[in-house]
Amino acid sequence: MYDENLTLFTDLYQLTMMYGYYQSGKMDEEVAFDLFFRKNPFKNGFTIAAGLETLIDYLNNLSFTHDDIDYLRSTGLFPDEGFFKELRNFRFTGEIHAVEEGMIVFPNEPIVRVHTRLFEAQLIETAILSMVGYQTLIATKANRIVNAANGKPVIEMGARRGQGPGSSIYGARAAYIGGVVATSNVIAGKRFNIPISGTHAHSWVMSFNSELEAFRKYARSYPDNLILLVDTYDVLKSGVPNAIKVFDEVHEALGRKPEKFGIRLDSGDLTYLSQKARQLLDAAGYPDAIIVASNDLDEYTMRELHTQGALIDSFGVGTKLITAYDQPALGCVYKLAAEKMDGKWVPRIKRSENVEKVTNPGLKKIVRFFNENTNEAIVDLIMLEDEKLPEQPFEVFDPIYTWKRKTVDAAKSLELLKPIFINGKLVYEVPSLEEVAKRTKENLKTFSSFHTRFSNPHEYHVDLSQKLWDTKMKLLSKITDDNV
Repeated sequence: MYDENLTLFTDLYQLTMMYGYYQSGKMDEEVAFDLFFRKNPFKNGFTIAAGLETLIDYLNNLSFTHDDIDYLRSTGLFPDEGFFKELRNFRFTGEIHAVEEGMIVFPNEPIVRVHTRLFEAQLIETAILSMVGYQTLIATKANRIVNAANGKPVIEMGARRGQGPGSSIYGARAAYIGGVVATSNVIAGKRFNIPISGTHAHSWVMSFNSELEAFRKYARSYPDNLILLVDTYDVLKSGVPNAIKVFDEVHEALGRKPEKFGIRLDSGDLTYLSQKARQLLDAAGYPDAIIVASNDLDEYTMRELHTQGALIDSFGVGTKLITAYDQPALGCVYKLAAEKMDGKWVPRIKRSENVEKVTNPGLKKIVRFFNENTNEAIVDLIMLEDEKLPEQPFEVFDPIYTWKRKTVDAAKSLELLKPIFINGKLVYEVPSLEEVAKRTKENLKTFSSFHTRFSNPHEYHVDLSQKLWDTKMKLLSKITDDNV
């Protein structure tokens, strides 16, 4: 999917560490890293996993070209030529376990688990954080916007506002996972089979001698996809009346109404204008003409429009979706969780003065438990990989506020981390983007509205198994003892 080799899409310190590992004889040590985030974005109650297919594509094509190596040699930072021999033979040879795209995830859950040589795990950190972090962020933002649309379709139209082609293209992909129905981004439509949508801009209207002439010319080209932008001059005095004239002319010429027709509002008081435009359209015999609204929309504006009684049938959302305007980064982290020594996994932990930054050690899995009768998710349990599921009933507790406890009984379970690569080989059948978007919708149905509501959502339980919590406390105590 990429137009260029992205092997050098990494931070310099990844390469300097790789060089140090090579010289220290540590490059082939087996390690496990977790990718996770610490807080749901946008004050949301959940996050939507995305970006896995992009990561798969990256790992499948990971190799240093001759030009890459020549460039690195030219920096003078890697004087040992043996290092470049290792880079020439570099391929991803390890394991990836990940949460599938479209699944609902929560803070501190390892949504990607990497198990491979230290040499490889270090190189791919930057790319994993970027690819998974950005698309997960945008999928979640898109879903908030779609929810705010109150059942009306949302079109992603932020190509010109993204921070470059990459963010616009992959942002459109992520937005589709989050629930938008189409994109204005043509290359994203081609690459990912996303429906594309668009009409005309103000420049079309301004290029003709009159607004009416512009509408007539557009109708000649697209009589059955006739959405006319009516705010170039005056929405109610000229834009809507001229649109109605053209609808009448097309109706007469075709002997029927156009298959899809309506107006788009891109400025002004959208509530007032949509109500007045609806009155004009209905009075002219076009109650089936749709009203599309754009103009720097986000979920908050759209909820306000709904509250005010705006008569809008579809929304086009650009800047504030594609840039995740109010939170431009998810804040994913990639931390060493375990290291293999003498054939056994040894857990590793990062301690911090900030409780939320203390990592969860060891090779882990995520198990989601559901009410067997209602199929509603009730708790996620982060467990060590070799643990068996607890016999029911069992008690779970908050890993920080340990007095917060609940009992799980008669619940079915699902492991969220799926094998993606084994021994460097892709073992996962990549679904279509349509299937991923469907998974998002189906997955959300398994959560209570208390957890998915727009404002002040109830916090979903994500707890540690007793064994993992004990391991974590033991390691923290050991760090204290060793460093006092």
